[in-house]
Amino acid sequence: MDMDEDMARLQEEQQGRARAAWVPGAVIVGAGPSGLAAAACLAARGVPATVLEMSDSLASTWRHRTYDRLTLHLPKRFCELPLLPFPRGYPAYPSKDQFVSYLESYAAAAGVAPRFGCRVEEAAFDVGAGAWAVRVRLAGGSGELLLARWLVVATGENAVPRVPDLPGAPRFAGRVLHTCDYKSGEEFAGKKVLVVGCGNSGMEVSLDLCRHGATPSLVVRNTVHVLPREMLGLSTFGIAMALLKLLPVQVVDRILLAAARLALGDTGKLGLRRPKTGPIELKNLTGRTPVLDVGTLGHIKTGKIKVVGTVKEVTQRGVRFADGKEEQFDAIIQATGYRSNVPSWLKDGGDVFTREGMPKIPFPDGWKGKNGLYTVGFSQRGLLGASADALNIARDIHSQWKDMMSRPGNNIVLQCNNNAV
Repeated sequence: MDMDEDMARLQEEQQGRARAAWVPGAVIVGAGPSGLAAAACLAARGVPATVLEMSDSLASTWRHRTYDRLTLHLPKRFCELPLLPFPRGYPAYPSKDQFVSYLESYAAAAGVAPRFGCRVEEAAFDVGAGAWAVRVRLAGGSGELLLARWLVVATGENAVPRVPDLPGAPRFAGRVLHTCDYKSGEEFAGKKVLVVGCGNSGMEVSLDLCRHGATPSLVVRNTVHVLPREMLGLSTFGIAMALLKLLPVQVVDRILLAAARLALGDTGKLGLRRPKTGPIELKNLTGRTPVLDVGTLGHIKTGKIKVVGTVKEVTQRGVRFADGKEEQFDAIIQATGYRSNVPSWLKDGGDVFTREGMPKIPFPDGWKGKNGLYTVGFSQRGLLGASADALNIARDIHSQWKDMMSRPGNNIVLQCNNNAV
């Protein structure tokens, strides 16, 4: 009976492979900045790519999961994707709407047309076909099986909201939400709001709440590096990048921290203790990004934003902190970041990804795996890192594509046209 079941399963797999659609070039999963950059760089080299996106638009996270006041944290010159600069009229720190507009123009200029409403349920390397088998669920409920020689994972580090358990949260009478659902502090005017998380999002949401007449309290559980976004009119990040070309990272960190203390004062006195490891070295080791202050610190100093400690549990009307104190709140916003969704659908990426869906190999060498697997936007280096990945991927795939297309009797394109589902 077991043998019969195995034979039936094998027959089903063979029939499924026969019905599969061969895709010329690469399949790219994700139509955010990373996926668009990879597709554009491939297109510039004449390599076709099929971009699959589960939402109904490109840059879905930027459109729908970000707050209204969001701007790029770094100057635009560090956030441009390969082959196309930002429009000249854009400010130094473009808004989210300007960035989305740039991405739309970028895709149009490169001729990249993602397939929207395509949710990748599974991608695994098919040894028999010598290709990646990508099982897709379409918006209408039907399915497809695509086969491609190369698979580019571009779903990013921030695919799924990270929502840690807050003990007692179900009993809370107010609203609990993640920053992916937060748009503006306007709806919280006059209310006391607890913001859990002190990264860039938590800091900016607290500032936005304050500017809209809310009373925010910011939960700071761990140490954090806070740096001014600019020093003497120059980008702090730009200064750091320039110094790193001349000096060791530890020396650059000491310079940045000395300048930050002059500009911001002792943040430890405000409840924002600094890690022992410097900001750039810590970023390189753990991926933890320093906070670039855009005004939040000033409101903390004046008491308009209150810094509080770890939450022990949520009560019906507020929270009880680890030190035993209780305080009432009208809403709780979790600024606790995002995580990768790669483990939920990629089945043969163990040489590249950890079980958490993060890169095993540090930047700049984590973009390539085995059997034609590539990854873009997982370097924990932001848009600058994604651009570097995209250029490397396009260069590598193009060399293989050129070799394959030069072989006599090559029929990759014919396979694609004659084996549609």
